[in-house]
Amino acid sequence: MELKIKALSPRIGQDIPVPHFATPGAAAMDLCACIDEPITLAASQRALVSTGIAIALPSAAYVALVFARSGLGIKKGICLSNGVGVIDSDYRGEIGVGLVNLSEESYTIQPGDRIAQLMVVPVVQPQITLTDTLDETERGTGGFGSTGR
Repeated sequence: MELKIKALSPRIGQDIPVPHFATPGAAAMDLCACIDEPITLAASQRALVSTGIAIALPSAAYVALVFARSGLGIKKGICLSNGVGVIDSDYRGEIGVGLVNLSEESYTIQPGDRIAQLMVVPVVQPQITLTDTLDETERGTGGFGSTGR
């Protein structure tokens, strides 16, 4: 599968890295901040951060998902403001990363910082059938916490 990446900024591939897999076992590519000056997020503040790239997925059989970087989330409280970003196969605009500072301290994003990760996964678009009944399972309708602690 080929993922086409279009540089929307001349800085991509120069001082801003092109997304790539850091190791042979990596499932996602880092996305970097393509910004001209640092952005400081105060506690609880949100910002949309430019990546300077657009992508072309080859078909509706794929979606690109944007996830938080675990180190930023755990160590600094910097997470995606929408949980997970979904980039549909027919979207050709710039990838922006919505970040939120969940910590109590300000955090500054520098140009070129790794701010999120991009994963491409297969998609199944099921045929929808409206029904009055669903098959029974052992769990049934047990909700949050119903399978253990």
